[in-house]
Amino acid sequence: MNASLSPAIEAFLSATGYAGAARAALPQDAGHRRYTRLSGAVPRPALLMDCADAPRVGLTPEEDLLPFLRIGAHIRGLGLSAPEVLAEDRAHGLLLVEDLGRETHAGLLDAGADPVPLYVAAAEALAALHAAPPPPGLPDYEAPAMARMAALTFLDWWWPTTFGEAPSDAIRGEFAEALRAMLEPFAGANGFVHRDYFPANLMHLPDRPGARRVGIIDFQDAARGHPAYDLVSLLQDARRDVAPAVRRAAMEAYLAARPDLDAGDFTAAMAAMAAQRHLRVAALWVRLARRDSKPSYLRHGPRCWALLAEALEHPATLPLRRFLDRHVPAGLRQNPAALKETTA
Repeated sequence: MNASLSPAIEAFLSATGYAGAARAALPQDAGHRRYTRLSGAVPRPALLMDCADAPRVGLTPEEDLLPFLRIGAHIRGLGLSAPEVLAEDRAHGLLLVEDLGRETHAGLLDAGADPVPLYVAAAEALAALHAAPPPPGLPDYEAPAMARMAALTFLDWWWPTTFGEAPSDAIRGEFAEALRAMLEPFAGANGFVHRDYFPANLMHLPDRPGARRVGIIDFQDAARGHPAYDLVSLLQDARRDVAPAVRRAAMEAYLAARPDLDAGDFTAAMAAMAAQRHLRVAALWVRLARRDSKPSYLRHGPRCWALLAEALEHPATLPLRRFLDRHVPAGLRQNPAALKETTA
């Protein structure tokens, strides 16, 4: 079915030979970008990426495209698989990119595929991505930025929904200090951080050799920070359970490909990154439910809180654990009671 699109998109598709394409909108996730699969009478299968909604996150459409273009070129330059850019209209925030197919790692896992080969392949591709210096111009994702991002969900949304009032300035300062104390020991890694490296953003490309058999997408929000964050995203997934044996196999593959790393130091960094990520994302589901009317994400809350509890067992997370023990009793470390009836 050929859905009607905006005049700017219709003109873009006509100019690039895709006017007669069959069009299928891809399901939209929690982000603002829209994707349409183009097939049929086309030069080659492609995806249309539309950033017209960028103003709602404070960007122009062109500003929204530039990180995708720059980071995608970096990934491909390392010999890894990221979608090739086929055409662009920066002024309108439009791209045509290579269609890497329909087989995500997430879809294969949901269909019952053996998880070990998929996670090992993902870990090996990630190791290759991390082994190279990051491209210039990436934003920092170090302690100050990570503390700020956690506060934007945990303090601004989870806290008032749970306690019925906004946190005090003293609580905000104490929280920022706890995050700083936990994360600063791991500052200065200056590595590439994808920030959302998990099965839904990984494509299965079995005909490509080596690490190229993993297609990497949704990388436009990448930053410079500690690469342990991406291992947490992959192996402690906010949206699916990962068996301990699968975690171990993938972790071993990653470390084998990165002999420059100290395993103990990296494990400690993973615990600190995990504590920040799981707290931030557990509260992100609350923001999506309340602000964006997307309550279905709340179903992932129990997993995130359980993963946070696991991370807090590591000594590297002691500053955050002390903050939570003072202010958030264990019985409240869950989806806010006020939202339980909205969970889909």
